[in-house]
Amino acid sequence: MAEDSTSKSGDTGAEKAATIGIDQELGVLRNQIDAIDRELLDGLNRRAEFVQRVGEIKEGGRKGPIYVAARERDLVQALIESNSGPFPDAGIPHVFREIISATRSLEERVRVAFLGPEGTFSHQAASRQFGSQVDLVPVTNMRDVFTLTERGDTHFGVVPVENTIEGPITVTYDALVETEVTICSEIKLEISQHLMSRTGRMEDVQRVASHPQPLAQCRNWLEQNLHGIETVETTSTAAAAQLAHADEKVASIGSEVTAEVYDLLPIASSIEDHRGNTTRFLVIGRETPAPSGQDLTSAVFTVRRDQSGALHNLLGPFARHSVNLTAVQSRPMKGKPWEYIFIVDLEGHQDDPGVARALGEAGSVAASHKVLGSFPRALDVSSGNQSSNSLIDSTIGAFDKAPGSASDGAAE
Repeated sequence: MAEDSTSKSGDTGAEKAATIGIDQELGVLRNQIDAIDRELLDGLNRRAEFVQRVGEIKEGGRKGPIYVAARERDLVQALIESNSGPFPDAGIPHVFREIISATRSLEERVRVAFLGPEGTFSHQAASRQFGSQVDLVPVTNMRDVFTLTERGDTHFGVVPVENTIEGPITVTYDALVETEVTICSEIKLEISQHLMSRTGRMEDVQRVASHPQPLAQCRNWLEQNLHGIETVETTSTAAAAQLAHADEKVASIGSEVTAEVYDLLPIASSIEDHRGNTTRFLVIGRETPAPSGQDLTSAVFTVRRDQSGALHNLLGPFARHSVNLTAVQSRPMKGKPWEYIFIVDLEGHQDDPGVARALGEAGSVAASHKVLGSFPRALDVSSGNQSSNSLIDSTIGAFDKAPGSASDGAAE
């Protein structure tokens, strides 16, 4: 028994010694981490001093834009490419977005309008692009984003323009055509939809509320899991969350951020019918960014209704000057039944020689035209675009073919 007691005592002593050794090692490592954190803070303050110097130079007569999306994109991209780990690449944009946001605020506090209230995907997109050290201004409808930006009440606005599942958001294109703002940059936000309510119980749900886009993106899931349940369209996902917060019989569809903001519990996660659901947002402002070498341009054209081959003549210059078109869309012209405007998205900047020539020639054959903006690509732009000629051919074919012709999907 004595030997057992001695053995146990020895084991306990060894364990204590090992624990002390581990604690000491952890203490040393934590002290080193603390020292590195102080070095990081010193570096951030040195960076801030240089930013303040840039601001002083601007105030001295070389006034420049306070937000340069291309420089921020290129900075983050260069840091990701030079990262040797183990810090994850995915963390770099978030860390440096906040660093840039904080130091930018030393020059001027930026104001950004978005479709509110808090918790909408527009809110998320604005926060992702500008960081937390800005004044985000929620508005009740999309038009107000354009109005505030056009008047100069805010420096910028963030608006959704298209979704990979549901397509273009027409009110945004209409406002781009009708107002004197310009597109400054783009944001791509991966969308994941969640069902949430005050109780978090599926059996309590009698109505499902959300913006029309999320309802459409989740229609199959709703049909399979909540068949026959009434759906309620709201002006935003946040407005739907407010309804759910007020009534435990209402569930809302929105983001995890929405659930946190409005104190809702999850019922089901990732209920969208298709994965890879992404919404593209535009940052609108009053100044056109300078060429960055990796740009996109959006322009709008109207054609004469009585002119044969008008669409072919409009798109031809882009092929001749090797300008790659990424999208061509038509919208009804307000006040003129059966007449249309065409919105063209293309690679390059309006000041690039080839793009400028193509836009000029297309404008000369159009009834009217307007460049909506030239802006830097987002970091995650896909390279799988059609060539200019193939897109032009398919677009002309789509508008020239009569319904029921051999090229209809049903015939194929």
